[in-house]
Amino acid sequence: MLNKLCGIALVLIAGSNLVFANDATNINTEQHVIQPFTAKYNLIRSADIVGSASRTLEYISPEHAKYSYKTDIEWLIFSDNRQEVSLVNIDLHKVTPVQYDFQREGTGPDKSYVWQYNIADNLAKNLKDNTEIAVDFPSNIQDKLSYHLQNRLNLIQHPEQKLFVYPVISHSGKIKNYVYQYDGEDELMLPFGMVKAIRLKREVIEKKKVTYAWFAPELNYLLVKIQQIKSDVEQFDAQLTSLEVH
Repeated sequence: MLNKLCGIALVLIAGSNLVFANDATNINTEQHVIQPFTAKYNLIRSADIVGSASRTLEYISPEHAKYSYKTDIEWLIFSDNRQEVSLVNIDLHKVTPVQYDFQREGTGPDKSYVWQYNIADNLAKNLKDNTEIAVDFPSNIQDKLSYHLQNRLNLIQHPEQKLFVYPVISHSGKIKNYVYQYDGEDELMLPFGMVKAIRLKREVIEKKKVTYAWFAPELNYLLVKIQQIKSDVEQFDAQLTSLEVH
């Protein structure tokens, strides 16, 4: 619905789709824990490829970045096109959201949200209707996309950690804790190639929903696979197809 590759030796697996591109900006990215990148995924349901997804990180300045996630799904008579964009501040291993943009089109009603966050003044502004709400932001607040980036940075900094808790602000301005726990390690055969990954699990009991996320240490803890199950039925499975490091 879903690299400071510096400092780590990447194992280039035969048949994998890893590309290094020239840096298109004048920003010195060597100082960053995660280098700018574009990762692409197949979206799978019931063993069939029903769409594609891409996840991109680009730096606007040394401290500011644009993190985006886009999905395109065509399945039977159903279509769903989504794009999320988080503008964030990054201070080494800490991500602070500044603005979150969500756009959805396809079967059913279209949806659109744009929020701007003033963490220092505890204010969230809805840019669509130009209204503000007061929010008691915790120090590690994340939006519905930026927490993925924070999760990766936490794994890079503390690979031994077993529990991750992220207070995430929703489309309506409410804050809810997203809890992920270590759930094991797997060797995955993906369209990208064979990858060893650690598996994290998030369970929302009241919604009978379980999300599994796999991060590959050899790719600087890039998210390489994510699977969502609801009421024991798989909703989707996203698998890495290619990675381009800018």
